[in-house]
Amino acid sequence: MIPGLMQRTPLTLTMVFERFRTVYADGRLIDHEGETTYGEVADRILRLARALTEELGVQPGDRVATFGFNSIRHFELYYAVPLIGAVLHTINVRLTDEQIAWIANHAEDKVLFADGELLEQVARFAPKLDTVERIVAMGEGPDAGLPDLLDHDELVTAAEPLDELPELDEDGAFGLCYTSGTTGNPKGVLYSHRGMTLHSLAACMSDHIGLHESDVVFPVVPMFHAFAWGLPYAAPMTGAELVFHGSDSSPENLGATIQDRRVTLSAGVPTIWKSLLPALEAGELDVDPLRLVFVGGAASPRALIEAYDDLGIEYLQVWGMTETGPLACASRPRRRHRGLSRDELLDVRERTGTIFAGLEARVTDEGGDPLPRDGAAVGELEVRGPWIASAYYGVDADDRFNAGWLRTGDMAYMEPDGEFRIVDRAKDLVKSGGEWISSVELEGHLLAHPQIADAAVIGVASRRWDERPVAVIVPEDASSPPTLEEVRTFLVDRVAKWWLPDALEIVEEIPKTSVGKLDKKVLRSQLDVVLD
Repeated sequence: MIPGLMQRTPLTLTMVFERFRTVYADGRLIDHEGETTYGEVADRILRLARALTEELGVQPGDRVATFGFNSIRHFELYYAVPLIGAVLHTINVRLTDEQIAWIANHAEDKVLFADGELLEQVARFAPKLDTVERIVAMGEGPDAGLPDLLDHDELVTAAEPLDELPELDEDGAFGLCYTSGTTGNPKGVLYSHRGMTLHSLAACMSDHIGLHESDVVFPVVPMFHAFAWGLPYAAPMTGAELVFHGSDSSPENLGATIQDRRVTLSAGVPTIWKSLLPALEAGELDVDPLRLVFVGGAASPRALIEAYDDLGIEYLQVWGMTETGPLACASRPRRRHRGLSRDELLDVRERTGTIFAGLEARVTDEGGDPLPRDGAAVGELEVRGPWIASAYYGVDADDRFNAGWLRTGDMAYMEPDGEFRIVDRAKDLVKSGGEWISSVELEGHLLAHPQIADAAVIGVASRRWDERPVAVIVPEDASSPPTLEEVRTFLVDRVAKWWLPDALEIVEEIPKTSVGKLDKKVLRSQLDVVLD
């Protein structure tokens, strides 16, 4: 270090832990079983950290897996594991038994913590686990016949708090998440202490998410999915209180939780907010404190953004991926948008937004060369920065990584000031007569139709046009679905004429991935549509 320069302090999650343990010790954490404070949970974290090392033999670099929903016990592991230099591996509980076993074996997990209510599921795949030495139950559940099963609370109670936390390498791994694996085996992404600490600071910025001590934060996004979009780290950094909903993600439970716990800020995928809308519009819930919902995982239809505006609740679109550690962008209007009409502002908020401070974004052509920021040139979105993945865990090489840039697989255009809009996944764009049609944009317009409950658009081979769009819908009323002509008439003033779908398929349900995204690979395999 050059004499006179400011100190270089390692950016690790220990900093976040020490801040909520001391500055915000009186802040509350609430779940379906009760509530505690940051001070009380910090003591449990230090006890759990000792139990991990002395009772379970976890060493720095070892992977400790969790298999659970959103809860205070899960939150304890979010800190106890990284604080001893081990790696927290959150496993998606909605994957198949085969996928779960494959992921755990690929990660070489040493210990598995599982919600009590999931123990029967664990018992099914436990014989396929090659490296897991002990299984720990988080809370009560059925006797699944698992041998030598340990209890989370008993481990915590029996241990003394760890006297001193080890010094950690800011570039060391603290977490491991796997992609949903819809096109092959899931791929692991390692998260660093430095990356998540910087991600938390960025998320707290007012132009991004904007967290502060007075907030009551309700992450509906699962803790097993991309670390609940970083909220269990960002919220405690500001002292914001946290609310967890357990395994019950029904609209009734979520609505009651938001009302009863006086939630001010929440996060989840668009389907969550669409499911809550009828009760909110009917005035059945008192959600006056709710100031902001931020929404990712899929593009939100304009009608949904507008509906929450009418309720006086800010609806903020965010974008990110498992590989972007996790949040990378927010769609907030900028200085240049002041004075726009409501409709014009909705146009802005439908866009993906502006990359978070600390990150960079660009769009590139098929050869990987940057395209102009002219609001028109469409290419693949690439991002880089301190919390963006540089490789997949255990994979020697992958073409998703381009000289320090992550190739996202999303097609986008960018404005001169860096604001961008993702028009579609590269694999989901419909190429008709040499021109591109955005399935995402078409889906958004379809979802605004009063007779459509859910929608997807896929490209189907056409002898004349190469591909043409087909609309797949779930009607609001199965007994009277809209016709193709009614749908085309609804869309005719909203999109270019050549974007109008050539066929309409009515289904009872549109397949989704384990994290709630449209599973178009499965959808294509289910449909048998032939166009001229």
